[in-house]
Amino acid sequence: MATPTLLHHFSLFKDARDYQILCLSLFLVLGVAMRDWSLQPAIVTTAIVTTLVSQILLSWLTKANTLGTEPKLSFTHVNWRSPLITALGLSLLLRTDHMTTMALAAGIAIASKFCLQVGDKHFFNPANLGIIAVLTLTNDAWVSPGQWGDEIWYGLIFIGAGGMVLKRVGRWDTTGMFLASYALLEAIRNLYLGWTWDVWTHRMMSGSLLLFALFMVTDPRSIPNARPARLMWAVAIAALTFVLRNQFYLSTAIFWALFALSPLTVVLDRLWESPRFEWKTTSL
Repeated sequence: MATPTLLHHFSLFKDARDYQILCLSLFLVLGVAMRDWSLQPAIVTTAIVTTLVSQILLSWLTKANTLGTEPKLSFTHVNWRSPLITALGLSLLLRTDHMTTMALAAGIAIASKFCLQVGDKHFFNPANLGIIAVLTLTNDAWVSPGQWGDEIWYGLIFIGAGGMVLKRVGRWDTTGMFLASYALLEAIRNLYLGWTWDVWTHRMMSGSLLLFALFMVTDPRSIPNARPARLMWAVAIAALTFVLRNQFYLSTAIFWALFALSPLTVVLDRLWESPRFEWKTTSL
C-alpha cells in the first residue's frame, strides 16, 4: 500500500474552501507587496473578526429559534471557512479608512446569509452585498476596479489559482460563460468604434474583473443550482455589466450587476430544479 502523504493527515485542504482561502490570502499579500495598496492591517482584522463573530452569533440565534430553546454557544463546529472567505473578499475589493465602515460591510454580508433566504438558500453573494451596502449608506467607502492594473502575469496568476478552486467546486461553466459573454460584447463594441485590439485586451485583463469572475460570480451557495440556469444567469450579468459600464460609465458595474440580478436566482431555481450545492471534503 502507498504511504499516505502528509496532506492526507492534515486537517486543511480537504475542503474546496481551503484552497479558496489560500488563494485569496496570497492575493491580499501580493496586492499589498506589489501594488502598494494603502491597506491597513486593522481594517483587515476588523473584517475577519466581524464576519466570524457575526457567523457565530447568528448561527446560535438561528438554532435557538428553530429549536425553541437556547442551545449552548459552542465553538466546536463553527463554520469559519465561509465567513473568512467573505472577509478576505471584502479586504481585496473594498476600501475605507474607517474600521466602523468595514465592520458594517462585514456584518451586513454575514447577516444576509441568514435573513435574505428563500427555501433555506441565500441568494445574495455576501461580500457583494456588503460592498453595495456601504457604498450606498456611507461616504467613506469605495471600490477601485483598477487597483490590480492590467498586467498579463496578474491575470495568469488569477486564472491559475481560480482554476484550482473551480475544479474542486465544479463551477467553471459559470465563469467561462460570464467571461465569454462579456468578452464578446466588448469585442463587438471595439470593432464598431474602430479601436485597436489592445483596448479590448486592456479591459479583459483587469485584475478586478478576473477576481470577480473567478471568486464572486461563482459562489456555489448563492448562484442558481442547475447548469442551464447558471449559464443564463451568467450571460445576464455580463450583459448588464456591459451596459452599466459603457452606457452609464459606472466603474463598479460588475458589483451592481451582480447585486441587481441576484434575486433572479430564486426564479431560475424554480424553473430548473436541481439539488442545492453542498460543500464536501475533497480526496487528495
